[in-house]
Amino acid sequence: MLSPDLEKSLIEAACNARLNAYAPYSNYLVGAALLTADGQIITGCNVENASYGLSMCAERSAVFSTIGAGNRSVHACVVATADGGTPCGACRQVLSEFHDDANPMQIISVTPGGAVVMKTWLRDLLPNGFGFGGRTF
Repeated sequence: MLSPDLEKSLIEAACNARLNAYAPYSNYLVGAALLTADGQIITGCNVENASYGLSMCAERSAVFSTIGAGNRSVHACVVATADGGTPCGACRQVLSEFHDDANPMQIISVTPGGAVVMKTWLRDLLPNGFGFGGRTF
């Protein structure tokens, strides 16, 4: 579980990241904030493309930035959307690659104003997620 102060920081970071989203086609702005094992908060936003399959979700954008910064373990993910939506299936699977077996990954969905819509665990959003080489939830 996150401390109230850390949760608040993650929520603020996700809401701020949402403001940078590029979503001219869907107008569905998404921001994400990840908490790494070493306590860093790394954000991402969705970036759409006219060739919709080339678009990138906020959560995956944040994960790829996290990996690029040398981190390999994510402890929490806050997602800010207009309606408090949760990560899509692709994002759930990508997040699962970087969870820490000893510390289940918490997922928090919030509105743009920071109101918490749902708190859950990645393992509950992605039961029986795909694993390779014995790595599963």
